[in-house]
Amino acid sequence: MKKIIFNIKNREIKIKAKQVSFFGKFFGLMFSPLKNSSALLFDFKKNCKISIHSLFVFYEFLAIWFNERNEIVDAKIIKPFKLNVLPKKEFVKLLEIPINNKYSKIVKILVEKFRKV
Repeated sequence: MKKIIFNIKNREIKIKAKQVSFFGKFFGLMFSPLKNSSALLFDFKKNCKISIHSLFVFYEFLAIWFNERNEIVDAKIIKPFKLNVLPKKEFVKLLEIPINNKYSKIVKILVEKFRKV
């Protein structure tokens, strides 16, 4: 588990997330049950702008894209079975947070900030 630290509304947010392996980047939260799912961190090492999908993810999750300075460049609640979700800007890291009891407080803070998304 890796700790991700970023600021939102002048508030420091800390989340423990599983670092995703090369092959894990193809699966993400697919087929994982909502109750036991952990946040996932995808580190692409350099700027990119690739789309994600939520095929075979049976619940909503929060996707947060970060630049190289750990600043949020985009955040969206992703609904199940979306084929193509693209962030607004290039990113280096992607954090996928399942919307479950484990992350409810953090998701609430982030959704309030990105309500327009």
